[in-house]
Amino acid sequence: MLSMILLLPLAACHSLRPTAVAPAPAAAGVPDGLYDNHEQVWRAAGDAAALAPPRLRLQVRSYKGGWQTWRIEPEGGAPATWLMQVAATADGGQQMTPYRARVAAPKLDPAPDPNEWTALDACRLSPERPSQSGARLAADAAACATIAPGIGAAIAFLPIAVTRADEGIQLRVYADQARGPDAQAQVRRVHWYGGWAAVNGAGPQASADNRDWHMNRQLRLGNEGGRSALNWRDGTPSGWSLGLERLTFREGGTPVLKLSIIDDADGRVLAYAWADPRAERIGINLGWIQVGLERETKETSR
Repeated sequence: MLSMILLLPLAACHSLRPTAVAPAPAAAGVPDGLYDNHEQVWRAAGDAAALAPPRLRLQVRSYKGGWQTWRIEPEGGAPATWLMQVAATADGGQQMTPYRARVAAPKLDPAPDPNEWTALDACRLSPERPSQSGARLAADAAACATIAPGIGAAIAFLPIAVTRADEGIQLRVYADQARGPDAQAQVRRVHWYGGWAAVNGAGPQASADNRDWHMNRQLRLGNEGGRSALNWRDGTPSGWSLGLERLTFREGGTPVLKLSIIDDADGRVLAYAWADPRAERIGINLGWIQVGLERETKETSR
């Protein structure tokens, strides 16, 4: 039986070299971090008329001189990593030139090696209109298609349009062209919550005086579909997991942060709690299971 628990208060290719425009500041481009389109996929699953988008994760990391790496990972598929040069345009806007790796395992620490990447000038993302907050950068798809055969399967996840949004980006990759003119991934920045969970050894049937508590410490869940299995004290699976996700339900239209207790056997949500998406803390207490999570003050991209 489902139950809701009240919240606790709480151009062609060439070797790597700068393009004709000046590099943008290191803070330009997309902010570092992990991005995920969990809610977009969840929303499409509930709409029979919608074409289900693929689940994507984008990890962005910046380096000095206007360079970033973009690692795009489709659920169940091989990731593709691109080096992006973020540069200023004459009118104060930005453009991004993608680079593909020329070696199997390019060095990324402490910075990319210039000799290991090749620029894809034909797929450069340029402003579609004068620069402004949230302006869209897009590549010439026809020009990009001319070099696609030489890139291989990774071309499917090459960014060809990027629009900055308040909480993430709207990302269109090369493969989205087959899904329609408006297909894109709506990826949001993942924020992390850490904390603990205590599971009673007797499970949901535990009596009030049972003190057989199995602690799960140092839990860490992302708010865009994060999931963490809960274990017994000997490390074996308890059969229950935690889920954390930001969702907007059609009934109310208000975004919420949802913490769920999940039965691993069949995926059922046994209970859940809601909080404001920006909440610093969220928790739940069912008697036999107790959870406390707190938003990390220093965000990381893990």
